[in-house]
Amino acid sequence: MWHSSPPGSIYDYIKVASFSLGPDGLIDQWSARAEELVGLTAADVLGRDPVEAFMPPELRADGHRKVAEILDGQEWTGLVPFRIPGGTGARGVAEIYVMPTRTGTAERAALCIVVDVRALRRIESDLAASQAIFGQSPFGFLLFNTDLTVQRANRRFATVFGGTAEEHRGRTVHDYLAPHEADRMTEALRRCLETGEAVTDLEITGAAPGSREHRHWSINLYRVHSGSGRPIGVAGLGTDVTRRHLAAREAAGVRRNLALLNEAGARIGTSLDLETTARELLDVTVPGFCDFASVDLYQALLAGDDDRDRPARPQGPGVPTLPGRSAGRLPSAPLRRVACASAVSDAPLSGPLSGPFSGPLIGVGEIHRYPAASPGALALRTARPRLVEGGGRPEDMVQSTLVVPLVAHDTVVGLAQFSRTKGSEPFGERDRAVAVELAARAAVCIDNARLYRREHERALILQRSLLPPGDPEAAGLDIACRYLPGNAATEVGGDWFDVIELPGHRTALVVGDVMGRGLRAAVAMGELRTAVRTLALLDLEPAEVLAALDEVARGLGDPGGPPRAREADLSEVYLATCVYAVYDPVTRRCTIANAGHMPPMLRTDGGTALLEVPPGMPLGVGGEPFEEVEVELPEGALLTLYTDGLVESRDHPLEDGLSGLRAALADPVPSLEDVCDHVLATLDTRHGEDDIALLMARVQGLPRDAVADWTLPREARSVGRARELARAQLPEWGLEGLLDTTELLVSELVTNALRYGDGEIRVRLLLDRTLVCEVWDANLVQPRRRRARDTDEGGRGLQLVGLLSSGWGTRRTPRGKTVWFELPLPGEAAGGTAELSAEQLLDLYG
Repeated sequence: MWHSSPPGSIYDYIKVASFSLGPDGLIDQWSARAEELVGLTAADVLGRDPVEAFMPPELRADGHRKVAEILDGQEWTGLVPFRIPGGTGARGVAEIYVMPTRTGTAERAALCIVVDVRALRRIESDLAASQAIFGQSPFGFLLFNTDLTVQRANRRFATVFGGTAEEHRGRTVHDYLAPHEADRMTEALRRCLETGEAVTDLEITGAAPGSREHRHWSINLYRVHSGSGRPIGVAGLGTDVTRRHLAAREAAGVRRNLALLNEAGARIGTSLDLETTARELLDVTVPGFCDFASVDLYQALLAGDDDRDRPARPQGPGVPTLPGRSAGRLPSAPLRRVACASAVSDAPLSGPLSGPFSGPLIGVGEIHRYPAASPGALALRTARPRLVEGGGRPEDMVQSTLVVPLVAHDTVVGLAQFSRTKGSEPFGERDRAVAVELAARAAVCIDNARLYRREHERALILQRSLLPPGDPEAAGLDIACRYLPGNAATEVGGDWFDVIELPGHRTALVVGDVMGRGLRAAVAMGELRTAVRTLALLDLEPAEVLAALDEVARGLGDPGGPPRAREADLSEVYLATCVYAVYDPVTRRCTIANAGHMPPMLRTDGGTALLEVPPGMPLGVGGEPFEEVEVELPEGALLTLYTDGLVESRDHPLEDGLSGLRAALADPVPSLEDVCDHVLATLDTRHGEDDIALLMARVQGLPRDAVADWTLPREARSVGRARELARAQLPEWGLEGLLDTTELLVSELVTNALRYGDGEIRVRLLLDRTLVCEVWDANLVQPRRRRARDTDEGGRGLQLVGLLSSGWGTRRTPRGKTVWFELPLPGEAAGGTAELSAEQLLDLYG
């Protein structure tokens, strides 16, 4: 079948020319290619001797001889120089192949094939270069036909995929790759062949024959054309980029782990709660680091048991210490599972780790122990992480597990477990290091939470011990109180209130506020509250109490330093505000002094208003005296003492807070407890910004018939008169059982007033929860209890008072002093001795 050779064939490159010699040795045919090669037309050469026409003179003799030999029937191949067309005089070399022929008359002739040696050398060079690139390339090289079968493969490709290069002819990409990857490669080849657009860096994954190693190749494709530009196939260059892929994945893993650690630093430890910190660890690691995770903490740690045995150091250098008498006993200590997390929807959250952790599933909140030979027990015993591969059973979904002890300050506080399911990448050494770092951060936060919990509990004990227990009671007052610490997390603040019983059924109401927050403020508050109670027992006036309390506050910062040094170091100054009020239920008068505190608020039938009390300077400033005012409180009046946290806020001015308090107190709420709740619920207190102390007292003065008051002249018969008055009053109150004791003690106090006092003598009996007797005189000298000698006829009166009463004391008044004693009512618990034994009488009178 005849067909024409397409343009761009090999003959176009080598440009083969031909001419023929007749029997006479002259040129009788001259092709067009010969005309192009030599530059002579057929008219120029036909009928001429080729030797004379083409060869230089010095070679013509040999040329004639060769032509004669050819015409004798010999073939000849040789190189013949010739002039290159163009008139430049340049010479070229032609390779001539001469074949003897015969004419129609059987005469000898010759056919000459001429090829330009320069074209042959170019083709040889191109073939050598092509072979060097294709055959010697370190990369896999394939040439695909237009039917996408392999036309040629180089040695590197055959080395990877086996066999010789010739054996790969006719194969397709499906013979090398998995179906889905082969389809991708085929589509890329087809697109490149059809569009001519090159495909660069096409990543193909697979495995070489006989190998399970997963490889990555980067494929570059480009279309190959003939000399005329016709597409004849696709060339593919494959580069093994497995190492690059692994390095990129390693770098991505490092970046991911760095991001994970950065996230852990921001999210773990936001709360000082043990369980919350454990959950924060799992929130960071699941699913970003693992598929399952759990945290177990020692039960003793969660229970706040700080009396654990001192830690012992296990075997091996550089291993953290562990709690417990010995390292061997530690794994048997009970743990509680405090948190669990899973990224797999059908996985049991209570305990996904089967296989190496054989046993029942452990739920959150359950207390358990790890078996001695389990990975958990070994990790706790050695304080080192352990990597467990596989779940051990076909039904287990766990592929890899990291068991990491939680170590803080060389002490193991618990155990964290991280697991990855089958299908995920198993844990490696880099993951182990990350897990240890995550566990260490969480362990430090957990240990801080443990320390905080311990200090918190101690602070709470301190705080609660300093506040009045239960509902305070006072004569002539109905009292309700509230305390809300500003720090809701610690429940410890510097505000306080107190209700102190004073002699004569009087009551001291105290509200104070130490500037600052936290445990430091609470400790200062405790010292000030103790000082207030001590000063109250001295029965000083409110202004005197605040003055003495100011000195106490100034000495809190540096108790051992001189005052000037303390004043210079402002960082150690404890400042506090305080209001101190003393209420007398007999007169219903209240004496109030203020040290820079919020003024009390009084609600009466006429309305609600702030009491005008000179504010004074805060405690700890010093240098300024305190003033006091006396206010008469009508029956049913409501006195409210509070700290600034109730009315101050950064969101509104102080006047708005005071107006809100005034309005809340004006609302008709019958119960005093309900009034407290109503005030706190109504005001915008912004609880959490500052402490709040609230003390309310509703005035209920002593009834007139509960007070007996007499004034006696300064004469001897007043002693007997005082006994008669007391004996007559007690039966009216139904206190016949106290007649003898009261008569005796009244007689002793009046006798002392006559002997050591001045002016008129005043006797007053008060009945409330106890019976109180007070004796006034105008002498400022305080009586002193002393032990009488056997020969003394007197000096035993105050000893009798101390033995027979539940309490006694003395206090100064503006015009003298008052000596008092107190007796419990019949049926009440007695603080003193109602009757004297024989031994006590002998001790008194020898």
